[in-house]
Amino acid sequence: MPSYYRDPAAPEPNVSRKIGVTALITRGDTILVERRIDDPDEWAFIGGSLEDESVLDALEREVREETGFEIEETAFFGIFSDPTRIVAYADGNVVRLTSIAFRITPAGNGGPVLSHESAEMRFVSRRELADLPFWPAHLPIREAFLADPSAPVVA
Repeated sequence: MPSYYRDPAAPEPNVSRKIGVTALITRGDTILVERRIDDPDEWAFIGGSLEDESVLDALEREVREETGFEIEETAFFGIFSDPTRIVAYADGNVVRLTSIAFRITPAGNGGPVLSHESAEMRFVSRRELADLPFWPAHLPIREAFLADPSAPVVA
C-alpha cells in the first residue's frame, strides 16, 4: 500500500483522518522492522488502526496479531500528525494518518511470528535501520527514533 510523506505528488485524501498505533519493539540495542506483503520493497514498524478500543488495547492487539509477542513494557514515544503523511489503500481510500507511537519491550526471548500481513521481520541495529528503504509514512517516526529514542515527540 503506497504511502507518502511531504510528497507534492501524493493523492488527495478522500476519507476522514485515520488514527493508528505504531510499536517500536526493541530488544537490547536492536529494533524490529517488517516488510509487508502489500509493500515488499520497503520496511516499516509494526502497527495498525484503532478500532472500537482504547489506544493501549489497539497497541496490544496489533503487536500480538502481527508478531505473536505479548508486551512486557510500554513507554509513550510520540504523536505524528504531519498532514503530509498519507496512505493510499487498495480499496481506493486515501487518508491522512495520525500515529501514536510507543517504545515496546516484548515479553520473553523468542522471535516474532509472521502474520498473514508480513513477508519478513527482523531485529536490526540503529545503523541498519538508518540504511533501510523505509515506508514513507513511517519516515518521520524512524528519524525521531534515530535522533533520540528516549525523547517524546509531537510532530
